[in-house]
Amino acid sequence: MSRKYDVDKISIKNLLGDIEQGRISMPEIQRPFVWSSTKVRDLIDSISRGFPVGYIIISEDPEMIQKDGTKADGKTSIIDGQQRITALRASILGDKVIDKYYKEIQIRIAYNPFPDLDKGENRFETLTPAIEKSNRWIPDISKVLNGTRSQVNEIIKELAKNNPDRDKEEIDRKIEELEALKDQEIGFIKLLSRQLSIDEVAEIFERINSAGVPLNQADFTMSKLAADEEGSNVRKLIDYFSHLAKEPDFFKHISTNDTEFKNSGLLDKISWLKDSREDLYDPDYSDIIRAAFTYGFKRGKLADLVSLLSGRNFETRSYEAVIAEDTVVKFKDSVIDFVKESNYTDFIQIIESTGFIDSRLIRSKNTLNYSYVIYLLLKREGVNPSLIKKLVAKWFVMSILTSRYSSSSETIIDRDVKEIARSSVDDYLNRIESSDLSQQFWDVALINDFNIASQQHPYLNTFFAAQVYFGDTGFLSDVPLRSIRSIKGDIHHTFPYDYLKKTGKDDRYEYNQIANFVYMEKSTNIQIGNKKPSEYMATVLEQAKNCKLDSKHPIGKITDPDILSKNLEQNCIPKGFEDMSVENYHGYLSSRRVLMVRKIEKYYKSL
Repeated sequence: MSRKYDVDKISIKNLLGDIEQGRISMPEIQRPFVWSSTKVRDLIDSISRGFPVGYIIISEDPEMIQKDGTKADGKTSIIDGQQRITALRASILGDKVIDKYYKEIQIRIAYNPFPDLDKGENRFETLTPAIEKSNRWIPDISKVLNGTRSQVNEIIKELAKNNPDRDKEEIDRKIEELEALKDQEIGFIKLLSRQLSIDEVAEIFERINSAGVPLNQADFTMSKLAADEEGSNVRKLIDYFSHLAKEPDFFKHISTNDTEFKNSGLLDKISWLKDSREDLYDPDYSDIIRAAFTYGFKRGKLADLVSLLSGRNFETRSYEAVIAEDTVVKFKDSVIDFVKESNYTDFIQIIESTGFIDSRLIRSKNTLNYSYVIYLLLKREGVNPSLIKKLVAKWFVMSILTSRYSSSSETIIDRDVKEIARSSVDDYLNRIESSDLSQQFWDVALINDFNIASQQHPYLNTFFAAQVYFGDTGFLSDVPLRSIRSIKGDIHHTFPYDYLKKTGKDDRYEYNQIANFVYMEKSTNIQIGNKKPSEYMATVLEQAKNCKLDSKHPIGKITDPDILSKNLEQNCIPKGFEDMSVENYHGYLSSRRVLMVRKIEKYYKSL
């Protein structure tokens, strides 16, 4: 096994100098500067004290495309470590940075030559108004570390004047200690690029975990996009959409601070999000990249997009500039389709029509991502809207029921999209249903799998979605589950867990069985307390019989026998529940599992 990297070290002075002179190139990465000023302070303090601060990873790949669109031609390129290098340039050179709102800001780190360590004072702090007014602090270390000799001498003179109790030699020594910070060394790993394919470089990029910020194929994609003039705005389109989906008010920051993007016309493509308060599907930049790539290129492995953006010809295994250029254009079109208001809102409406009306019911973001891919593919093919709704709804619920994308999602979606390309969504879905959702699945497998303890299991969430779909009301309630966002309700036990624990069933696996859960109003759950079913149901039955709530200790809201019977049926409560206690618990679970599965089966087949 040959090692495909070398380990070395470089002084901060030489590192920043090489970057300034262009000998080390920094391709613009996907993220703005995400570090806080405190984290910059900690980095400077760690370096000054000789602490390790992680490795910078570089490559000398002659084929790597730089910010100006040219090839590196032997230049060294930063693969990982941009946040740390940006922090160094901001604090040592005084460079401005772009914050998370894409606003240009300056981070200034102050230096205290004579900290009182016993009082907890630090040598370095982020600049505050109080520090700026203090005679004991140098407000900005870049004025020393990046200043001329005469400028530094003026700083020393001013410091001596403001601190007459300190002699000149002592002050000179402290300034020299600060200046020595630039001579401290940082470790770097140089990838031996001639021994590495672009796929291997991408894999290395994905596996790196630097300063607590893991990087992956999506990050590498964003970095590749940023190296292209047109791709840079595509990167921003992705980044801004994901931000606006979660924070609509962010729009004013984009419009004010990024006139270049605004003038590109792409801001208009996502301006509708400033008025959107929908939070069912809030994709991050990785979700958008994956879905847009799968839709546009009919491939599921993101490493392929990285290769295409590098110009890889999969047939000849060579790298061609025209392929990289065409990939950016094609990917841009795919992203525009992803962010298009009519596409996005129509897709959300389809998902909500299935009963999954709250993001808490959807644990797998990949299920949403790839269901949206299915929608976009069908829309592009001009399929009838009613058929699109049916196929997307079924694909989405099928994916949740089978946990289709819970593991090896890239491999599975790569296979899915290629199978769809060979036939059609309709045909492929039928084949999946025949194999994964056969009658054996409904009659045996799913019922057996319901023997699970979880409040957030996909099966339980699908059951609640089915209840929403059918217009059911909460347990012992007159409020429809479709009002799940507005009512004060939650998931609770039909056999109260406190009651079960007191009767010997104190294992979470026992009392948190998904067949023991219903959705009920919190007020009803409080009324039930730790009563056994036969006890609290006696009050419920009496209320229905008398057509009025109990005057002292009401439970639920139902005062009609027929409505009560319907409510128990909607919530899949087995016959005889009103007489049950702990001795009946396991039999109750077995019976209710069957009823819940039958409801889910009816639900899926009616989509």
